Amino acid sequence: MPHLRLALHQIDACVGDLARNAETILRWTRHAAGRGAHLIAFPEMALTGYPVEDLALRSSFVEASRAALRALAGRLAAQGLGEVPVIVGYLDREDHDEPRHGRPAGAPQNAAAVLYRGGVALTFAKHHLPNYGVFDEFRYFVPGDTLPVIRVHGVDVALAICEDLWQDGGRVPATRSAGAGLLLSVNASPYERDKDDTRLELVRRRAREAGCTTAYLAMTGGQDELVFDGDSLVVDKDGTVLARAPQFAESCVLVDLDLPAAAPVPPSGVLDDGLRVDHRLLTPDPLPHHAPRAAPGEAERLTDLEEIYGALVVGLRAYVTKNGFRSVVLGLSGGIDSALVATLACDALGAEQVHAVAMPSRYSSEHSLTDAADLAHRTGLSFRTVPIGPMFDAYMQALPLTGLAEENLQSRLRGTTLMALSNQEGHLVLAPGNKSELACGYSTLYGDSVGGYGPLKDVYKSVVYQLARWRNQAAADGGHTPPIPEHTLTKPPSAELRPGQVDTDSLPDYDVLDRILELYVDRDRGREEIVGRGFDAALVTRVLRMVDRAEYKRRQYPPGPKISAKGFGKDRRLPITNHWREGD
Repeated sequence: MPHLRLALHQIDACVGDLARNAETILRWTRHAAGRGAHLIAFPEMALTGYPVEDLALRSSFVEASRAALRALAGRLAAQGLGEVPVIVGYLDREDHDEPRHGRPAGAPQNAAAVLYRGGVALTFAKHHLPNYGVFDEFRYFVPGDTLPVIRVHGVDVALAICEDLWQDGGRVPATRSAGAGLLLSVNASPYERDKDDTRLELVRRRAREAGCTTAYLAMTGGQDELVFDGDSLVVDKDGTVLARAPQFAESCVLVDLDLPAAAPVPPSGVLDDGLRVDHRLLTPDPLPHHAPRAAPGEAERLTDLEEIYGALVVGLRAYVTKNGFRSVVLGLSGGIDSALVATLACDALGAEQVHAVAMPSRYSSEHSLTDAADLAHRTGLSFRTVPIGPMFDAYMQALPLTGLAEENLQSRLRGTTLMALSNQEGHLVLAPGNKSELACGYSTLYGDSVGGYGPLKDVYKSVVYQLARWRNQAAADGGHTPPIPEHTLTKPPSAELRPGQVDTDSLPDYDVLDRILELYVDRDRGREEIVGRGFDAALVTRVLRMVDRAEYKRRQYPPGPKISAKGFGKDRRLPITNHWREGD
């Protein structure tokens, strides 16, 4: 059987930074070619970054992507790398545009190209366009209608892009019909909890359907609210894992494959779902077997909490650095949310780039101040105290307030203080709110919702506690000081905006609340079905009312990393003005 050394590069691309992304592709290509790779691949839209959103509708950006692709092909050849085929995802357009209603203007395409010997040997566009969750690809792209196949050292390799594997039909059965020896799919594939297991089973199933070894190459890093976890993998035609890359890290998977020889007559014609075979003969002659063999094996898998924590760190780091910030600032209250956000920031950026501010009022407890100072000491972050009492008193003299208005004033003064420090010192403000609070509207608009990024936006309160305990245990297991004080983990959560206040004055117990929210927010279950799961009917009605009334607040909350199947933002799009109520 012919032998093929395949190099899969899961890289961190930045949307719009064509020059930086091209340099990354060059660097990793040199790395793989130096290790004897015969075929090199990069993820979906690696040259432009993903997702490009409405940039796809801007003809100047499409043309810049096409020009960057051609320039990259020339640079690869100029550096002695032209004899190795390199697959690169980029933004293209259909040359024969047919303007019509419902078709994206300019006919952009989510495409990939095979670069070889200084030129573009073949291009193809994604066939299946996802239109669910965070994906709007019907808005932006027109589909491809080919089955691209390249012959590399005597092996026919069929090519696909992400959703082409996630949807039935199309390029997977067409690969079997074409008799290809390898199916290679390039993907972005944003992270969400437990998706790695779903992805593995998908690739195994598609390999059996295609009847050949299947490689799934994914992206890593972060882009706005999306996090990419890598986890690239290769399975044989029976679904046995041959190689699997680490999660949340740039890496190269180099694997030696023994694959069926291509048929003497190249595949042609129209196959499944009307896909036309587009075959390119690159290197027809098989290579002799040689030693040593690349045996990458499987990277160690992360536990569930370790995986979530890693996603939050990667998302935070990417957002801060890609948007030109070097440091962050946050209010450190001594509570669990700000404690976890501060710890995440230290892990993502280094403690020297994290600035925390205690902003006590007349209602702040002594333990809140000591817990905040203790965390600062444990992590080494920069810490200062700015009392808001004088500001509060001055405001109250000018505009006397009572009740909720008085409580919220404290939060808004803290938000104003953090934004002032951001303007003065150049830090990005981190908002500490979690998904439970955002769901129920338990936050102060222009107060604790102030910030440029919300690391816990998609993390329920009960999971906040789990992550904090896991992080402390991981530190202890490594012989380090746990970053989060034990008292922060054990005391009742409170906003401390009035004497003796605790969260349960306004919200149900978080363990119960989060289970109701997960059904309503993440799974779109209605009131009667949730009550049928054993929850108190009056409580369910109350929680659902809070969620529905808070939509306007969530629209004004900063972005944060998506870790669930349905996060607030692109995933969940409900009208603000909405009189529908479950159970009415």
